[in-house]
Amino acid sequence: MKNPADNDEAQIFRDAMRGVKPLRSTARSQSSQRRPKPRARFARAEKLAVLEESLSLSAEQLDTYAADELSFRRDGVQDSVLRRLRRGQYRRDAEIDLHGLTGAQARLQLRQFLTHAALANWRCVRIVHGKGLRSGHRGPVLKTMLNSTLRRLDSVLAFTSARHVDGGSGALYVLLRRPGGMG
Repeated sequence: MKNPADNDEAQIFRDAMRGVKPLRSTARSQSSQRRPKPRARFARAEKLAVLEESLSLSAEQLDTYAADELSFRRDGVQDSVLRRLRRGQYRRDAEIDLHGLTGAQARLQLRQFLTHAALANWRCVRIVHGKGLRSGHRGPVLKTMLNSTLRRLDSVLAFTSARHVDGGSGALYVLLRRPGGMG
């Protein structure tokens, strides 16, 4: 059933439109005009920023990006020692899980952990850093930081990516120097 008010509104509209004529269309309507191709405003700037960032990386950081697995040993550490470490044949005294932390937080936790390791006379530890899959274009942040930091610490004799069952390329086995000796 129709509402009488609807009829009144329709009649009012028809009365208002009586005598109105449509405008003549122009030969070129707006919908047929060619629009310019859309351009990404910041694409070029972003590409340059990524290029500059990649060129500013150190050789150690580039190694971290290029290689899925890490490996390092000091001069004087035998190949067989690194091989045993890579195979997970050293008993691990402790481990620390850093993934999910920022670089600064992880560096602080690492420093405290390694200080405690030296005091406890630990020989081998495992450091879980994650694979960096959510780090975006920056690459694996913690993995890069660890690669750089551990190489500079005299207390570290060698490190290598862990076996798959212990975290694979998302974790490291670290062989520590015994106080007062080479290994």
